[in-house]
This record gives sequence, C-alpha cells and structure tokens, in this order.
Amino acid sequence: MAPATSGLEENVAGLLCYILGWVTGLIFFLIDKRPFVKFHAAQSIGLSIGLIVVYIIVGFAFGMLSFAHMGFLALALYPILGLVVFALWIFLMYKAYQHEKFKLPLIGDIAEKMAGN
Repeated sequence: MAPATSGLEENVAGLLCYILGWVTGLIFFLIDKRPFVKFHAAQSIGLSIGLIVVYIIVGFAFGMLSFAHMGFLALALYPILGLVVFALWIFLMYKAYQHEKFKLPLIGDIAEKMAGN
C-alpha cells in the first residue's frame, strides 16, 4: 500500500504535526490517512485549543493579581509556564519521531477517537 503523503515517513509526519500547533495539525489531519499521523495531528489540534484556554484563564488570573497589586507574582510565573509549554512541545515531537503514540491526559483519548483508532 502506498503512503498517503508525499514520501514522508510516519514518524517525521507525526513530528511535523506539532511544529506550528493547530495549523500543521489540521493540515496533516486533512491530508494524511495513516492512523499514527492522524492521531498526532488530532492531538496537536487538541493541545493547541487546550493551551489557548489555559492562556486565557492564566491571563485572567494574572490580571486579577495585577489588580490586587501582586503583578510581580504574575511576572515571575509567566516565564515558567512558557518553559513548561515549550518542554511539552519538544517532548511530544520527540515521542512522535520515536514512533511512539504518547497520549496526553484527556486530549489523547479525544485524539484517538478523532483519528479512528
């Protein structure tokens, strides 16, 4: 059976699903039919949506901290959140490249259903 994409190995396509978040996730979800790639594409989309929600909540909480004259706390915590997100992004790309199907809590189950696994 011929691959569903233009010569990309499954693990490379899985890694690329995470590169630009929901954008590359959506592209690969629509054009690639392989279950492994569709899973990582769906998980990338779900993670991006989840992170948008988290950043909105964190932004609101940090706004409240500023209102309570504790904005310094927000300034200290925001870079830590960014590092955690960056580490998660690198970790997921590494797992996809290793041809592992690492499932994030909640998002992974939804991605699995979306991918049809």
